[in-house]
This record gives sequence, structure tokens and C-alpha cells, in this order.
Amino acid sequence: MFREYFMEIARGIPTSLLLTAVALAVAFVLALFLTFLLSMENKPVKRVINIFLTLFTGTPLLVQFFLIYSGPGQFQWIVNSALWPLLSNAWFCAMFALALNSAAYSTQLFHGAVKAIPKGQWESCAALGLSRLQTLKILIPYALKRALPSYSNEIILVFKGTSLASTITIMDIMGYARQLYGTEYDAITIYGIAGVIYLVITGLMTLLLRKLEHKVLAFERLEVEKA
Repeated sequence: MFREYFMEIARGIPTSLLLTAVALAVAFVLALFLTFLLSMENKPVKRVINIFLTLFTGTPLLVQFFLIYSGPGQFQWIVNSALWPLLSNAWFCAMFALALNSAAYSTQLFHGAVKAIPKGQWESCAALGLSRLQTLKILIPYALKRALPSYSNEIILVFKGTSLASTITIMDIMGYARQLYGTEYDAITIYGIAGVIYLVITGLMTLLLRKLEHKVLAFERLEVEKA
């Protein structure tokens, strides 16, 4: 019985991983763009971005899932628009909610890393006659390397956040677990297996990310050794 439960729940692993990968890719691009805008010191733009960050970091992810999946259908002009095939698709809505939520947190991480760049590096770029945008193109990649340990945690959180996608009919790990529970009523075994699957995958992801951090941040260790 345990093996049958595992095989059934494991059918959702590809969906959970794909949802994580696509959401992270979209979120990363959006977060980079927002980080550039925040660093350009344009007050009206910063105000709008800060509202976005407050909305998506200050409300539960589950609420965001329901609003994005169920909300647009209440507006007839959206239903009649070319966007409706996407906004009525549960997988797209789950990915979009995860991406926006992750983009908000990632923007805070990336922008914090940019603000932590030593003043001397900004002054060096200014002395070379570089514009603000040119300076950011040079310094943001450097800041992203320093933000990697924190961003690794965000990657894990996005994967675990996919467990909420089952609430809007997505058949991921939790989706199959919920379906199985609806017929077997063995909560401890079924949800315990789902929990172990999440634990194993997050453990593997953590190991891979730690190796990546060790490789990417090698330049800092060299700087320390030289000092």
C-alpha cells in the first residue's frame, strides 16, 4: 500500500518542478528589471514599485492564488479579451502568482545587495565618467553574486509554495495527495509521503545550491586570502 501511495503521489513531481522552474525564470527577469528601476532613483517609479512590493510581500500567497485565478472572471471585458485563455488556465495562474510573489521578494534581496555595494565602487565608476545606468550594468552582476545565499532560500520557498497550486485544481504533488486522500482517507500515510517527497527534493536542491554558492563566491574567499 505504501508503494502504491508513493507511486501515485510521485506523478505530481514533474508538474511541481516545472512550475517552480518557469515561475523562477519569470520572477528573476522581472526582479532584475525592477531592481534597475529602483536603483535609478526615480521617485514616482520607486513609489509604484514599492506599492507592488508591499502588496505581494504583505499578503498571503494563497490569497494571491485565488485572486489571480478567480478574480479576472468577474470582469466581462477580461473574459471577452484575448488574455482570457491564459487567465482561465489554472497552470498559468499558479505560475503567474508564484512568479509575482517571488519577484517581489527577489527585488528586495537584489536591491538590498545593490545598496550594500561599497561607496568606493560607485565613486570609481563615476570617476570613469560612467552614467548611472552604465554603472548599474557593471555593479548589479556583482551584487547578485553576493545575494546568492539569500536567493537560494527564495528558490526553496518557491518550490514549497507550489504545494498551494493544488487549491486551484493543479495536479502537482499535493494535488495527487489530496485526490488519493479523497478515496483512501489515510491522512497520516498519504500526507506523510507527500511531506517526505518535498523534504527529499528540497534537500537535494539545497545541496546543489550550496555547491553553486561555493563556486560563485570563490572570488570573495580569494579577496580575503589576499587581504
